[in-house]
Amino acid sequence: MGSRARLVLLAATVLAAVVLFLVLRPGDEQPTQSATTTSETSTSTDSETGATTTAETPGAVRVQIEARGDGSASIRRVTIERGQRVTLIVSSDVADEVHVHGYDLMADVAPGSPARISFEASVPGRFDVELESRAIQIAELRVNP
Repeated sequence: MGSRARLVLLAATVLAAVVLFLVLRPGDEQPTQSATTTSETSTSTDSETGATTTAETPGAVRVQIEARGDGSASIRRVTIERGQRVTLIVSSDVADEVHVHGYDLMADVAPGSPARISFEASVPGRFDVELESRAIQIAELRVNP
């Protein structure tokens, strides 16, 4: 095989890899800000932890999380169904970045300035939510298939 044919084959392979990456990668939806006023329409209780979540709009689940920079707050465990809209509202006593692993969503949090991360739970599995720079897990999000 000549050097020109090898170069064409290499270029085609790289192009195919890039196309596959773009097509198969998880969604890269950016965090969005939640509306400041909400309409509370229903309440559900997580049977595993007894934590209560309140839906803001039909199909959307609002999850409030209290984080502490010293790691003393308990980990919030939340189970939702795939396809549901979720809004995480994280309050913290320290400035940091909230990161939803697996979905790769991030938002800044600071005392008096909660982080709001809204997204569709489109990927099933278990996902850690943490104060990123402190590596403190603050929640576990379980998305049922």
